[in-house]
Amino acid sequence: MKVLAGHYPDAGTALVFNSTFELLVAAILSAQCTDKQVNRITAGLFKKYNTPGDFAGLSYDELSAEIKGCGLYRNKSKYIIDASREILKKHGGLVPQNRKDLEALPGVGRKTAGVIVGVAYGGDALPVDTHVYRVARRLGLSCARDPGKVEEDLAGCIPPRDRMSMHHWLIAHGRKVCSARKPACGECCLIEFCRYPANGE
Repeated sequence: MKVLAGHYPDAGTALVFNSTFELLVAAILSAQCTDKQVNRITAGLFKKYNTPGDFAGLSYDELSAEIKGCGLYRNKSKYIIDASREILKKHGGLVPQNRKDLEALPGVGRKTAGVIVGVAYGGDALPVDTHVYRVARRLGLSCARDPGKVEEDLAGCIPPRDRMSMHHWLIAHGRKVCSARKPACGECCLIEFCRYPANGE
């Protein structure tokens, strides 16, 4: 943990947002889409619409046209509009702070809920995206194949206060060094702990 902290002292979310609700929209858009592409889309989107009320008033086709550069944009359009309507109807226009209510929103799974809890509200969370999943398994921090179980394994060895930081450190390492197809093992600060050179996983 200290090694990662030393290599990625400024690691944090790459999504650009100005409110918890904007973070929620960006996180929904980020499924199967790069953060860089999401930021390109939201740069214009959030100038037009940035509250639950704004999005709740759109049709699915209207929002689909705005986010067309994002994968699965039709499904995401429906999720964002339906989630906005539920936030207005059930939560007084505020994004919920607890996992149960967050995961009840359309388009919000465990990973997205964890991002909101950890990034927006400073809570105890360690969301497992593709980078966290890959790096954690290569380092032997988990042998599980289910992301939820990987999260449980990481939570069992990372103190609550460090879990969100570990999420960001593992993502940074996965992007810069430990890529899926061609990891730069010769540049890796964690090579002595890694299982990948031995088994190729």
